[in-house]
Amino acid sequence: MYHELLSALPNVLSMSNFLAIIIGVLAGIAVGAMPGLSATMAISVLVPFTFGLDPLVALGLMAGIYNGAMYGGAIPAVLLRIPGTPAAVATSFDGYPMAQKGKGGFALQVAVISSAIGGIASALALMLLAPPLAKVTLLFGPSEVFWVAVFGLCSIIFLLGEDPLKGLIAACFGVVVSMVGVDPISGEDRFTFGYLELVDGINIVILLVGLYALPPVIDLLETPLKSKAMNSSLQTESILRSAPKMVRFWLTWLRSSFIGICIGILPGAGGSMAAFMSYNEARRVSKTPETWGHGEPEGVAASETANNADTASALIPALTLGIPGTAVAAVMLGGLLVHGLQPGPMLFRDNPDIVFGFMWQFLFGAILLIFLGGTLATNSFAKLLKLPRPVLGSIIMVLMFIGVYSINERMFDVYLMLGFGLIGYAMDKFKFPLPPVVLGLILGGFAEENLRLALLIGGGDWSILFDNTTSLVLVALTVAVVVGPSVKKAILSKS
Repeated sequence: MYHELLSALPNVLSMSNFLAIIIGVLAGIAVGAMPGLSATMAISVLVPFTFGLDPLVALGLMAGIYNGAMYGGAIPAVLLRIPGTPAAVATSFDGYPMAQKGKGGFALQVAVISSAIGGIASALALMLLAPPLAKVTLLFGPSEVFWVAVFGLCSIIFLLGEDPLKGLIAACFGVVVSMVGVDPISGEDRFTFGYLELVDGINIVILLVGLYALPPVIDLLETPLKSKAMNSSLQTESILRSAPKMVRFWLTWLRSSFIGICIGILPGAGGSMAAFMSYNEARRVSKTPETWGHGEPEGVAASETANNADTASALIPALTLGIPGTAVAAVMLGGLLVHGLQPGPMLFRDNPDIVFGFMWQFLFGAILLIFLGGTLATNSFAKLLKLPRPVLGSIIMVLMFIGVYSINERMFDVYLMLGFGLIGYAMDKFKFPLPPVVLGLILGGFAEENLRLALLIGGGDWSILFDNTTSLVLVALTVAVVVGPSVKKAILSKS
């Protein structure tokens, strides 16, 4: 196996294949930096145009776009508090306050280095551990996956934000939104109110753009004068000079890479969950948790490492079992099928040069982020902060409309986005946390479908949710997350 891995390297280093990776990374960064667009959308559009290309060239473009987009989402998240991708939500928690303090350049450099490290770790996991790690997913049936989703929701509710009740309300709102559309078990419409546009559910991009893009735009237009942060220096310097300042994040990089890889292997979880869990864990073990949310660069490092460590690892179950770990991985499976490559164990036997070459492309795509992403982010996108606020607000508004409209090419989605934007603005003013809404939407349907499947398998007996050791461990972790903050608070109050 490892001999075949090395044998695939010369093909990847050919001019056409390597150029495809470079173009893909640049395109991915641009896509990720545009609120409303995503790697899934970009690769979906790309697949039909790859029919006449060599399979490895086509896969190189996809690998580059995936790596670039996952980092590119950090650019507007840091500079404008508008996550370019769902996984970049956690990056905005500390990245945006850093930009307001004039440290946006350093935040972007932390993001690109962390993204590259996470991507490299993920690619190595895919290259070296795909067959044995794929077996881990077999341990997770519907009941275990349900508890993973519950654990993820509880983590964000009780470990992030000062008011768990507001976090719970926000998460419940997200879960309700996730239930809009066709019932996954019975096939009946739910909460569609007669609108055919809601039958397929609410696209997460619409919710994200509304909640996270519109409130900052309203703030920009409410206070048209330039703020101090706009006029201040971004304190940008070369990555070679700023890299030594990041050495202290090495433990966070290791921990977040591990979390991202593990979440990526679990089908359906995705980079958003990895970023949130990594951020929460890094904050929990931090010696100065009170600085988090106010411009702590380690928060940016934790989030970006995890959401990029999810990229290649999500393809472990996709390539070996045909089970995509993320929506992007699912689209990539379509790309493989377009070129006559059947995902599964036979792929490694019948097309080792392509599958192992694809793994190398992910590794090189992650490494190229340091050179391409760093230059683009610090020298180009960072200049957005110097634009007058009304101009900046207008540009963002146009990008929002274009991005949301382009999803399904209908104005209904734009109106829906504006509605979520008003809700997000109200939540912002009343200090309701927004991340639980996003995670509620991501994990709500995920949890419901697996809960109902587990109950169907168990004949309606709820004890099936506690039938094995894996489920009990996840239940214990969930209880610890819920009870832990209260116990810690009680202990500190007595001391």
